[in-house]
Amino acid sequence: MKQTFFKNTKINYTDTGKGTVVVLLHGFLENLSMWNSYIELFSKKNRVIAIDLLGHGGTDCLGYIHTMEDQADMVHQVLHDLKIRKAILIGHSMGGYIALAFAELYPDYMKGLVLLNSTARADSDERKLNRDRAIAAVKQNYTAFVRMSIANLFSEENRKKLLEDIELVRKEALKTPLQGIVAALEGMKVRKDREVLLHFTNFPKLLILGKKDPVLDFDEQLSQIENTKVAFAAFDDGHMTHIENQAELKTILLAFLKPI
Repeated sequence: MKQTFFKNTKINYTDTGKGTVVVLLHGFLENLSMWNSYIELFSKKNRVIAIDLLGHGGTDCLGYIHTMEDQADMVHQVLHDLKIRKAILIGHSMGGYIALAFAELYPDYMKGLVLLNSTARADSDERKLNRDRAIAAVKQNYTAFVRMSIANLFSEENRKKLLEDIELVRKEALKTPLQGIVAALEGMKVRKDREVLLHFTNFPKLLILGKKDPVLDFDEQLSQIENTKVAFAAFDDGHMTHIENQAELKTILLAFLKPI
């Protein structure tokens, strides 16, 4: 593990391998450990930077709200410290929102973008209400909220099949401090729509969705890449493609990285 500082806040990250830089950004209630087997695979041909996002894993909280722009600026700080000029960003869920904010703020750094179970669209009014409910729920009963939230990310069939995996994800999620959870929910709630980036940026892009994703409506997310050059892959499972469809996802990501 390596550390740097962003606005006097400790940032935790790993730096593995050599070659074209790939930056891995985890999702809400996750940390960089979600990428362990991917780091091992990608670092054979690439330099892989995995970062604990603000208020998650070994990275401290910055404030009451962590906007996607705050998170993107923090990622930029890590790359700046490492003298990295160009990178392919792979973001899972919230990590995808942050990758999009980074692409908008630091376009010259972008070599490629993968949105994994993520979207370029802002929260709907209904989703914003759900974020507020989530904030109230986690303040009321932290453990119950985290345990319930994790199970709900998998497709229904996999909630029974992948019990051990789900328990491991829960264990990691329960390391996330209350402030980190609230700050992320507040930040996701106010994030802006960045669909325009899917249409008017020149770097290679890939969107990966789960057909039974309980969080993101499949058809609605698919519509955001109509008339774009964004590559697309779909799986039959839920929001946790990196666990639910691990082998197939690795094949698709390696194929995406290879020509860049």
